[in-house]
Amino acid sequence: MPKSIYIHIPFCKSKCHYCSFISYPKLELKKDYLKILEKEINSIYNNEPLYTLYFGGGTPSLLEPQEFYSLIRHFNISSSTEITTELNPDGINSEGLSFDYLRALKDFGINRISIGAQSFDDNILKFINRRHNSSQIIQAVKNAQNVGFDNISLDFIYGLPYQTEEMFLSDLKKAVSLGITHISLYGLSIENGCYFYDNMPQNIADDDMQADMYLKAIELLTSLNFEHYEISNFCRHGYESKHNLNYWNNEEYYGFGVAAHGYVNGVRYGNETSIENYIKDPYKKSEERIETTQDKLEEEIFLGFRKMNGIDINIINSKYNINFEEKYLNILKKYEGLNLIEKTSSGYKLTQNGILVSNTILADFLN
Repeated sequence: MPKSIYIHIPFCKSKCHYCSFISYPKLELKKDYLKILEKEINSIYNNEPLYTLYFGGGTPSLLEPQEFYSLIRHFNISSSTEITTELNPDGINSEGLSFDYLRALKDFGINRISIGAQSFDDNILKFINRRHNSSQIIQAVKNAQNVGFDNISLDFIYGLPYQTEEMFLSDLKKAVSLGITHISLYGLSIENGCYFYDNMPQNIADDDMQADMYLKAIELLTSLNFEHYEISNFCRHGYESKHNLNYWNNEEYYGFGVAAHGYVNGVRYGNETSIENYIKDPYKKSEERIETTQDKLEEEIFLGFRKMNGIDINIINSKYNINFEEKYLNILKKYEGLNLIEKTSSGYKLTQNGILVSNTILADFLN
C-alpha cells in the first residue's frame, strides 16, 4: 500500500539554461491543470494514511497558498506526515518568498521546504538564467525560520560555468551558516533538451574537477556535523528526507500530475508529458511496466547502494529468496579488491571512491 505521493507542478516563469526537466512557461493553463490534477487524485488515491507528500517541479512556488491547500485537503495526513514543497527564492511575485506566503504554507500543513539555491554567486546565477539573486536566498531562509520552519533544505549545483572549487565550498559554508538542516548537491549534467546542450558554455568543470569538488564537499560538510546519508544528500541528525528515503528503500508511491512517475501494485508508470494532453486525459500513461521479481531485486540493489549505509543483505535475501553473497560473489570480490565496495555489519556499501564510479559498479549487478 503506497504511503508516499509525488505531485508534479510543471510551471516555470522561464527555463534555466541547464534544465531538461518537464516544465513549461504556460501559466495560463494553471487553473485548468489544477482542476484536472484534483480529478486524477480523487479517481486513484484510496485514502491511504500518508507518510510523505512531496510537491516538485517545475516551480511549485508559482502556486498560491490556497492552491496548495486545495490539493492537500484530498489526502489522509497526520501531524507526523512529512509534507515537502520545492520553492524558488524569487517566489510567486516581486516579494520573493515573503513571510506571509511562507506562513500560509505552514498553516496549510507544509512542514518541510526545499529551496533551489544552486549558487550564492550572482554572476553565475545570471549566467545560468536563474531568476533570483543571492540576497533572495538568504531572505527566503530567514523568512522561513521566522515563520517556524525548522526543516529547510537548500539545493546546489557544482561544476557550473566559471565556478571554482573555492567558490563552491564558500557557497556551502554560507548555507551552513544560515542554520539550515539539509543540503542536496548535484553535479552539472548537460543533457539534450536544455539551452546549454545547443549552446555549450565555456569554463565548465570536467569530470575530474567535479569529482574533486564533490569529495571536498563531503569533507567540509561532515566536518560541520552534517551526515552524508545518500550520495547527493547531507543533513543534520534526524533531518533526512523521508520522502526520498521511500524511493531509495524501493517502496511504492503514487505519482500525480503531468510527467509524474509512480510505483503502485508492482507497476512502474509515467504520466503523459504534455500539459495539453494531460488535461485532455489525466489517466493516459506515457509508459507502464509490470515489475518482474528480477526487476525488483535489481532496483533494490541499485537504489539501496545510493544510501551511505548501503544494502542490508538479510532483508534482500528474505524478500527475494536468494543468497546475495553467493549470487553476486564474483562482483563483490572484484569491487572489494579494488576498494570500491566494503562489507558492513548488515551487508555492503560503496566506499568514497566507489561513489565516484557508482554507475559502473551498479551496472555489473544488472542482468
